[in-house]
Amino acid sequence: MKIAIMQPYIFPYIGYFQLINAVDKFIIYDDVSFINKGWINRNRILVNGKDSLFTIPLKEASQNKLINSIEVNWDSAWKSKFLKTIEQSYKKAPYYQQILPLIEDLLNTEKSIFSEIIFENLTQICQYLGIKTEIVPSSSIYQNTALKAQERIIDICEQEKIDTYINPIGGLELYDKAAFQTIGKELFFIKSKAICYTQFKNEFVPWLSIIDVLMFNSLEQISVLLNDYELV
Repeated sequence: MKIAIMQPYIFPYIGYFQLINAVDKFIIYDDVSFINKGWINRNRILVNGKDSLFTIPLKEASQNKLINSIEVNWDSAWKSKFLKTIEQSYKKAPYYQQILPLIEDLLNTEKSIFSEIIFENLTQICQYLGIKTEIVPSSSIYQNTALKAQERIIDICEQEKIDTYINPIGGLELYDKAAFQTIGKELFFIKSKAICYTQFKNEFVPWLSIIDVLMFNSLEQISVLLNDYELV
């Protein structure tokens, strides 16, 4: 039994989906503090051959609030502008027609809590990609918000009775393999290998939103990319 735990990100980069694909259960860490100017409601797409940041508007987002308490702040003007940007940037991409409905579904959701919208978005993308991993929000199960940092992660691992916990490579200095071994668990860090694919005739811009990967790659190609990592 392998699990991973990550904050919810909207249309995250492919490394996020590599992590989901590497485990049996993926836990969306939604009952922790929101991160201003992080990747929860932002990512990058290709615009005129360069990376361009998009930001989903939120209501009164603050680091003093839990992620699962923050609402989205949709308005028709923003939606229209975003869809126009997607169209102008990707309408000539080979998989534009297949992927546009995923984006439209996000914008047309009746949900208001942003973490719930992300949960739905991640689930839809995983279904499209054929990823079978179970996805659950941490707020729905573990009831351990009094714990912090590594202690809380270890408590989730114990509740799930797992063998292996996999964390993004950025957590190398945050988590201690010996602490996990003490409770009979293995800790690994996932490290994406260099990924490259054709983006029109432009010089390749790496690590953009999964939107970019989906627009330019077939399911077979993405299946290869999803396994292009190493565990350390």
